[in-house]
Amino acid sequence: MNAPFKTPADPAEAPLWDLTDLYASPKDPRVEADLDRARALVSELNGLHGRLVEARGDATVLGERLDRVVTLYEQASDLLGALGAYAFLAASTDRNDAAAQGFEGTVRERITAIATPTVWVTLEINQLGEAEIEAALSASPAAAQWRPWLRRVRSMKPHELSQELETFLAERGPISAQWPRLFDETLAAMKVKAGKDELTLSEALNRLSDPKGARRKAAAEGLNEALGARSQTMALVLNTVAADKALEDKWRGFKRPADSRHLANEVDGEAVDAMAEAVAAAYPRLSHRYYALKARALGKAKLDQWDRNAPLETSAPRGYDWAQGRELVLESFSDLGGEFADRARGFFERPWIDGRARPGKQSGAYAHPVTSDRHPYVFLNWMGERRDVLTLAHELGHGVHQTLAAGQGSLLADTPLTLAETASIFAEGLTFDRLLKTAPKAEQRGLLAGRIEDGLNTVVRQIAFHRFETRFHDERAAGELPVERIGELWLEEMGGSLGPAVTLNAGYEHWWSYVSHFVHSPFYVYAYAFGDLLVAALMETRAKDPGGFTPLYRELLAGGGSKGYVEALAPFGLNPRDPAFWTIGTKRLEGLIDQFEALV
Repeated sequence: MNAPFKTPADPAEAPLWDLTDLYASPKDPRVEADLDRARALVSELNGLHGRLVEARGDATVLGERLDRVVTLYEQASDLLGALGAYAFLAASTDRNDAAAQGFEGTVRERITAIATPTVWVTLEINQLGEAEIEAALSASPAAAQWRPWLRRVRSMKPHELSQELETFLAERGPISAQWPRLFDETLAAMKVKAGKDELTLSEALNRLSDPKGARRKAAAEGLNEALGARSQTMALVLNTVAADKALEDKWRGFKRPADSRHLANEVDGEAVDAMAEAVAAAYPRLSHRYYALKARALGKAKLDQWDRNAPLETSAPRGYDWAQGRELVLESFSDLGGEFADRARGFFERPWIDGRARPGKQSGAYAHPVTSDRHPYVFLNWMGERRDVLTLAHELGHGVHQTLAAGQGSLLADTPLTLAETASIFAEGLTFDRLLKTAPKAEQRGLLAGRIEDGLNTVVRQIAFHRFETRFHDERAAGELPVERIGELWLEEMGGSLGPAVTLNAGYEHWWSYVSHFVHSPFYVYAYAFGDLLVAALMETRAKDPGGFTPLYRELLAGGGSKGYVEALAPFGLNPRDPAFWTIGTKRLEGLIDQFEALV
């Protein structure tokens, strides 16, 4: 496929989603009807309070009751999950709309009020002994299906609090969520002055890949000013989110700020530390070396930080209209088999994608699962760049993964972050391979550079984010950090990851303030590096036997969260507990840099 050279894309060509599969509007009568149905299910569920412990002496009865309790719990979660998803999805496309933001906040509060009385469920399950649960699951095949979910519930047992405290924390949730809301609304309303242009955050970040250095510099300096003007507010948000988390962690007995995330991911903290240390040790061979090569390719002694993702060629980069991006991504999915392409195609044929960039729409991209009986939605800001094609593939990878896992039911389809990024990064890698394969020879150096930069952004940059976040939370334990100290930590970690060939220009100390994961999902970011390195090992496996790989890969995705990552990777002959496992990905990236060096 040869796309014409053009940039930027016409944003109007990208689609808008239609959320009426969920609800027609906030005033849809189904909203109140589903809230009533959820209340009825919760009422029935709460009628079983105490009945599990009561049946602990009879394995058959306990098995039957376990199945009924978890089934009702899932059914109520499905209704409330769909309501919460609709409110969030509608609000995320127009953060300037006070009504949409208010509806999201109100729905969150009402969901919490209905769901909070069910906190007894996991507490009562964890009053049972291991032998009692095993006997119940053996006596009841229906209950046995919940074994993976029960495993996750049991892992939380040492960190559970009293029913009164668990209720308090659940009821406080919607109030704590106002801090991420403030973060989102602040960034959505932000305007970035770049020369004569006034840009949204997404547009300004996209301009950092412009072939003209002056335009990149103007966008970066505009971001410096806009983020700097809001840095005090963002520092307050980050400090408050961290303090809120630290308080809950203290009561739950977590020793380190990231431990709760590790537990949810079903991964040892030591394994994550080892991965982060391995990546940091590879900085000189990866990012430091590459950026020095890129500076040479651009004829510079050093790169300014806004040159980090600059295209190597000064002519207009290859652009893609929406139809071309769609075709390229679907062709890439078909490399894994027709089912993968068909599932991805469904997102295009139905209005399940919101790709159109516009004022008020929050930045970033995501694939949002709803419930196992409702399809996911994909969100991105399409500008027609190569990176947008890869972002589309990435989020559709999530979407396909979510549709494959839906057969597990909502509770078991939920995938720990250790595996959640697998399908997305894999799809992105397949799409890049096709981009490189179909590109004219003159473009291949630039594409190779782009692939290396994507790898560095996913592995090196995310680990630098993780190290920054870890240091911030550690220091926050002793008191609130001023904005100047946050900036110092940011510059130290980003400077260490980028290396001596990149200048961190004045103003860059504020750029931590647009990274949403720090506020929305503390300690999420290492999952990107985890997933990228894991996918590198899977792609090496696929290269040896593509035909044998696909059914195993499908089974991996369809399993959702029913298996831990170690068990899920065993059929591929991969052992992520072996330190050598993580070097597969870093060596793969190092090999790409070797190829690039030969072309410089």
